[in-house]
Amino acid sequence: MERPQHRFKKIAIGLAAFGLAAGLTACGDSSAPAGDDTTAGGDATQTLIWWHNMNADPGLAYWKTVVADYEADHPGLKIDMQVYQNEDLRTKIRTALQSDSPPDLFQQWGGGELIDQVQAGYVMDLSDQVADEIAVIGEGNVVGWQVDGQTYGLPFTLGIEGIWYNKDMFEAAGITSVPKTLDDLSAAVEKLRAAGLQPIAVGGQDGWPAAHWYFNFALRECSQATLVADATDKAFTDPCWQKAAQDLADFAATDPFNDGWVTTQAQVGAGSSAGMLANGQAAMELMGIWESGVVGSLTPDQKVPEFLGWFPFPSVPGGGGDQKAAMAGGDGFSCHKDAPASCVEFIKYILSDKVQAGYAATGSVPANPNANSSLTEPILQDVTAQAKDVSYTQLWLDTVYGANVGEAINNNVVALLQGQYQPAEFVQAVQEAAAKS
Repeated sequence: MERPQHRFKKIAIGLAAFGLAAGLTACGDSSAPAGDDTTAGGDATQTLIWWHNMNADPGLAYWKTVVADYEADHPGLKIDMQVYQNEDLRTKIRTALQSDSPPDLFQQWGGGELIDQVQAGYVMDLSDQVADEIAVIGEGNVVGWQVDGQTYGLPFTLGIEGIWYNKDMFEAAGITSVPKTLDDLSAAVEKLRAAGLQPIAVGGQDGWPAAHWYFNFALRECSQATLVADATDKAFTDPCWQKAAQDLADFAATDPFNDGWVTTQAQVGAGSSAGMLANGQAAMELMGIWESGVVGSLTPDQKVPEFLGWFPFPSVPGGGGDQKAAMAGGDGFSCHKDAPASCVEFIKYILSDKVQAGYAATGSVPANPNANSSLTEPILQDVTAQAKDVSYTQLWLDTVYGANVGEAINNNVVALLQGQYQPAEFVQAVQEAAAKS
């Protein structure tokens, strides 16, 4: 799974932190439905065009069921669900929103990408229509889908990031408790190496998995106020940014990552970083809430292994950031500004207790906390339980800070980890990219 990017001019937003306690079809406006088909009996049928990236079961099968159930209860509505690969979908949405044939309802990752869409006038303001849903999800959890305090989308899945680990490999290396501090993590790496085991898998070839290590060190070194301010100012002059880069460089110097990590992919095949964790070839991987599903898909029996555990990113002694904060992210949906009223109503249905409970049963973490009890995987139950101890959650930095900054981090972090960039040079590259935003 990848995540988003993009942004434009300064705008007062609350995106920096949010709390967790194939053809195109024309769409119309609220007075003229997106598509008016005619049934055999001559009745007008409104068509709602829905684009999303859930292209594999069990998620895809579940969304089909959701559509069928909703259409059965709304005989005047037809939902045209169109499914795309994640990377393709981003491009298609960007192009379609600039055309005369945008989708009515589309995947929304928030952050700088949403800012661009709002500034261009593409997205419907949902603020006055979703107060009840925000109250259930939690106001802080919706911040990533807001611009200037107005709500332009809602998340349907949310989750925190942490380190996924192999309990059996920890036991084999003599590690009796999960690392709570950076020193603990370094000690665990040393024990795993001594036992002849690969400590941490990272998909360096894809860039962004390595960047997540920097995100988490920045979260430990930078105050929430700094993270919020730089979402709009794009200054990155606080010493915490360089301190985080130094922390990461120092940690990388202890040889924590798998052999050949620079050319390791993140999620494709048994040789990927997720595949290494899935098949006992590496003891840990830093990833988002989707990891258990990816790992499960890469095991011989296609099931989440019983050895899989999870712990929060460790604290950094002396760090200036909140040591109980967590990186997090989610997926959501937005309506095109000219979408019919049925678009908002369908989003509200997706976020209902019933639909979210069914979504949780597919092995995904719902945005609606009332549905958490329907999670079937013990590891996800554990993660959501531990999420209650998080002080605040921080949306992915490459999402918040936009394409230029995000790409600068993702493209240069591997060089930092290899010692080809000094921490000051790394931060300078980020600052230069931010100046072009």
